[in-house]
Amino acid sequence: MTQVTDHGGGVRSLRVPIPDNPLGHTLVYVVDTDRGPVLIDTGWDDPESWDTLADGLTACGTSAAEIHGVVITHHHPDHHGLSGRVREASGAWIAMHAADTAVVRRTREARPERWFTYMAAKLAAAGAPEEHIAPLRAPRPRALPGLSPALPDRDIVPGELLALPGRRLRAIWTPGHTPGHVCLHLEETHPARLPGRGRLFSGDHLLPGITPHIGLYEDPDDATVTDPLGDYLDSLERVGRLAPAEVLPAHQHPFPDAAGRVSELLTHHESRLNALLALLAEPLTPWQLAERMEWNRPWAEIPYGSRTIAVSEAEAHLRRLVKLGRAEAVPGSEPVMYGAV
Repeated sequence: MTQVTDHGGGVRSLRVPIPDNPLGHTLVYVVDTDRGPVLIDTGWDDPESWDTLADGLTACGTSAAEIHGVVITHHHPDHHGLSGRVREASGAWIAMHAADTAVVRRTREARPERWFTYMAAKLAAAGAPEEHIAPLRAPRPRALPGLSPALPDRDIVPGELLALPGRRLRAIWTPGHTPGHVCLHLEETHPARLPGRGRLFSGDHLLPGITPHIGLYEDPDDATVTDPLGDYLDSLERVGRLAPAEVLPAHQHPFPDAAGRVSELLTHHESRLNALLALLAEPLTPWQLAERMEWNRPWAEIPYGSRTIAVSEAEAHLRRLVKLGRAEAVPGSEPVMYGAV
């Protein structure tokens, strides 16, 4: 059964499944406008997910063919995956922040071999063992799933109201989880008159019980030294100051007190940075640091793909510590090692 929740004020959510993922589902929001329903995110590109989305729209009294527009919080496939199918069914426009549209364009245009070569070099530089790098060098099918996401046709401009007739939905740029992640502030009185300033569609930026992955912004053609964790922490504080009455996230469940949750996350990341500094009392490569970091399971039980993600997260934390002057690279080390200052 499709699970549809009516949040009042012309906003409903659908639980669209993510195949083989512990998150379980993406909350896709249906927002009524004077020109027809608009979706905030669409879910994973999978037959079951599409059927669930279509059934949910029917339960809402509409259909994929009647969608007026699609607003994407960020480019990840559990959010943007079905956007192309929705556009094919309805002719809807798709809007995304320009930084994430650039990622989509690069994904569509780059040859898969370019990406795997880049990742192999990155992991080698991070100190990954050869048995982890070897699969990236192995032959693979020419066509790989997920490499042709829909190219958006509208930019989400931070600070501006989106073109949703009859609604006031303002884009808030919140980089960190991705370079172009946006939250969307519905500047309307809460339908239950809860105290606060409207409602916030928070995507993956602000979740009630988990912290989003913050890794490096990977671009084989850009050598800019980014600080995604610093971007995320700055974005958190900006969202906390909005003081919405309710947060409508893309996973788990809606919740009040955005400022309280922001405070918890800021404390969590400060504690984690301090814990990593303690680990860096002896110089470590990013891979060695990831092995020693605290995850939701022991390192030996973390699957292959998740280890790559974990190393990216370790590197993002190292970037933040280096920028704060609390850690530094060990001169002449190869692969590069980092130590506390």
